[in-house]
Amino acid sequence: MLVPPLHHRVITARLLVDPTKVAMRGARGALEDVLGQVDTLGAASPLGLAVTVAWGLPYFRRFVPGQTRRELPIDRRASSRSRAVRVLEDAQRFQSDPPDTILERNDVAVLLRSDDLDLVDEAQQRLSGDLTDVLAITSVRTGVVGGGFGGAESLPNQIATSAKVQGAELMPPTAELFLGFTSTVRASLGPPKIANFETLGYAALRNAYFVGGTHMHLSHINEDLLAWYLNLDHRERSDAMFHPGLKLERTRQTVPQSRSDAETVGALRRDYARYHQIGHAGAIQSASRLDRDVVSHDGTVYRKGTAVPQRADFNTIDNPFAWSSAPVRDQMSATPRAGVHFVVFNPTSDDFRRVRLAMDGILPDGTRLAFKGRFGQGLNAVLRTTHRQNFLVPPRPHRSFPLSELRA
Repeated sequence: MLVPPLHHRVITARLLVDPTKVAMRGARGALEDVLGQVDTLGAASPLGLAVTVAWGLPYFRRFVPGQTRRELPIDRRASSRSRAVRVLEDAQRFQSDPPDTILERNDVAVLLRSDDLDLVDEAQQRLSGDLTDVLAITSVRTGVVGGGFGGAESLPNQIATSAKVQGAELMPPTAELFLGFTSTVRASLGPPKIANFETLGYAALRNAYFVGGTHMHLSHINEDLLAWYLNLDHRERSDAMFHPGLKLERTRQTVPQSRSDAETVGALRRDYARYHQIGHAGAIQSASRLDRDVVSHDGTVYRKGTAVPQRADFNTIDNPFAWSSAPVRDQMSATPRAGVHFVVFNPTSDDFRRVRLAMDGILPDGTRLAFKGRFGQGLNAVLRTTHRQNFLVPPRPHRSFPLSELRA
């Protein structure tokens, strides 16, 4: 099992800069200076601070449209002779999303992660306080994951119970996340570099500019803990989370998800035929795992069944955010609510889309499973997505205003 940082925060923003070469040059330098200061905060602490800067399509379309048309990598798998699909595409609502899911239009998002909450707070202050001429903050999203080491109470359990969230008292006290099961089993997460644009050959890069970059999806999802724990017993929860028929000890929270444990499309069809149900992990494994051995550009061999997405999701009692510049649009509420800020890195927008479709029973071979009953689709019965957006994470040398230094 991988141990993620305890404290997570996402800050989204729109740019206040004019889309001119001179203005962008100054803003690029100002942002990089502040990011350098934030990096120093982490370097000075033994607990460290991870900083990820991601850019949305509104930025690329408004500020660097010419460079984007010329430089942004093309998704080989999603493109056809008649239509070129880029590695970064607009987010979409999926079959199980409510019709009012907001497809966001942020220019930039910054993900901060550390075991030291003070470092995260200081980094946010630098970004929001020192860049008032560059960034207009649109949301702040806070949360935690993990803890519970050595039988101690986990951070998700602490925040949910202290906020008196409905159903929190039914959670396992050591649960890594609200829904009770371990999310960071090593084999269920992509290995280092696999989600980079260049690694699996999914992206056709025009040149070396975006080598080391990746795609990031960000969403907020409400979780109905009361329905999860009150309406389902442990066996039913494990069926919904993994796959039906899985036999787990009642106290089991961590489940092996190695290459040999991953479900195939054939296994999902058999599950559906027998139980009229599929599990969440099993469903997404049909699209998130490699269907053959792949040799990367650098000679690394990724075996069939290896996971590709690298998740960085974290629990929250934000409803839906800790702060919003548009509280009416975002339907902000002061009442704490269980949820997850879902962050995941994939090689392309389309790769994320394929995995998310599988969660709804739309499998990679085109099979569509028509579910019966409230819990037929695994977790979907207790999830409600409120916001979605796709982003591009450039390699570190280009993290500040990517492409703006190139000619239009």
